[in-house]
Amino acid sequence: MIRHELQDLTRKVKEKQQQYKHRICVCCGASCISSGSEEVLNKLKEEIKARHLEDTVEVIPTGCMGPCNQGPLVKYLPEQTIYQKVNCENISQVVQSQLVDKKPLEDLLLFSDSRETPFVNATEDPFFKRQQKIALRNCGDINPESIEDYLAAGGYEALDKSLFILSPEEVIAEVKQSRIRGRGGAGYPTGLKWETVYKYISDQKYVICNGDEGDPGAFMDRSVLEGNPHRILESMAIAGYAIGASKGFAYIRGEYPLAIKRFELAIKQATKLGLLGKNILGSPFSFEVEVRIGAGAFVCGEETALIASIEGKRGTPKPRPPFPAESGLWGKPTLINNVETYAAIPAIIMNGGEWYGETGTPKSAGTKVFALAGKINYSGLIEVPMGTTLREVVFDIGGGIQNGEEFKAAQTGGPSGGCIPAAHLDVKMDYESLVSLGSIMGSGGLIVMDKSSDMVDVARYFMEFCMDESCGKCIPCRVGTKMMHDLLQKIVDGKATRIDLDRLEELAVYVKETSLCGLGASAPNPLLSTLRHFREEYESKIVNVE
Repeated sequence: MIRHELQDLTRKVKEKQQQYKHRICVCCGASCISSGSEEVLNKLKEEIKARHLEDTVEVIPTGCMGPCNQGPLVKYLPEQTIYQKVNCENISQVVQSQLVDKKPLEDLLLFSDSRETPFVNATEDPFFKRQQKIALRNCGDINPESIEDYLAAGGYEALDKSLFILSPEEVIAEVKQSRIRGRGGAGYPTGLKWETVYKYISDQKYVICNGDEGDPGAFMDRSVLEGNPHRILESMAIAGYAIGASKGFAYIRGEYPLAIKRFELAIKQATKLGLLGKNILGSPFSFEVEVRIGAGAFVCGEETALIASIEGKRGTPKPRPPFPAESGLWGKPTLINNVETYAAIPAIIMNGGEWYGETGTPKSAGTKVFALAGKINYSGLIEVPMGTTLREVVFDIGGGIQNGEEFKAAQTGGPSGGCIPAAHLDVKMDYESLVSLGSIMGSGGLIVMDKSSDMVDVARYFMEFCMDESCGKCIPCRVGTKMMHDLLQKIVDGKATRIDLDRLEELAVYVKETSLCGLGASAPNPLLSTLRHFREEYESKIVNVE
């Protein structure tokens, strides 16, 4: 398919959609599926057919809508009305109320069990109103298994613009101007990384999408891959054009079967329409993508370990330099970004880097996706401007602590992150501010804790995770995480002395400064941050020895 044929197809798809008065979206992300949303979807289709409404009402499955603990979720468009905890027994009542009586069923409106007056238009609810969706755009509104749906929502327009209007240098310039930083955790300037790979001369270059999301409580990348796979494919193709690569690999966690299924389907659909493969849209540019499935090793989220895994080797990190930008996959210049980073690229290309940079803070531009979990009323997936305070996230968007309990801490950045106490609730959620408190942005996991949480045990839990996930290649990580875990367990059991606590702190610094890769270097972060902000809890468990 060449350029004008794609434009014609997009126009026809839009015209067809305009024939419908309503679009009913059923969340079929992994969380809602586990709550029975696929059964709800089928029942809803039967209900619409039985009422002879199929000519005016379109029913589609979508990806994650956000409020994951309220599922199954059903959204009515264009009214933006969302119903929660929908099941096969009440779906007929919902259809009757919404489509026939034209009166929303208030008892099932989103957050109706916790708000005095739930919002008929869900976008007015604080959960959504405080958000700004760029990476998550269209997630929850389109059918992730339909390329036509993606095209109608503006899909592949950024690729078209890149191929036919912008040069590779101009694409990179827009990404640099946006000031977007890698959303996988390190926060390295994305545009600078693209430019570096572009400058290396090679007969072959590669683009890699890192979808090996392994942080406990994190589901940001999974939700994007499940809810909008074509957006990632489009971004990978744009990246390939910009740096001069003809081959891409999407490395997706094996524990994400739905994401893998939908991404592989997206590849087939895009290839069939000429959006992947030889001479895309009739241009000189060719690009293809393959999926590689992770085998469950957390360390493969580290870029050199990930590269080794794609090559068919054991997933262990390598010393740097050389960096992947110079010598990566099979020794060739390689660009690696994570899912969320790629998800922002089409918007940057279409609206300009300057537009993207207007959101966020001077050093942390754009938005960030967080997975809210823990002792919070409204858990789920959110996207907010960089610089939004932790207080706004927890209390305005998340609805505060469950059962009216007191906020104690929030753990950000996964096992590599740190714990932020109540005294710093007004910290800005950006790279620099979190680091100043001994935490990190990480990929976006955010676990909220109340006063019942034992912070020493929290540190022990994350150290156990890092100990189990260590690849064992370097001694500081392999041995150090085990020793720290054993000392933390000793403290939790009330058997540790002052000498043990001092040894623990000394070990943490040693492991942090001498480990080979980011897993070992960041493993002590939960320990060090809890020691910094909750030392009294450690002190209270110490056995006094004369």
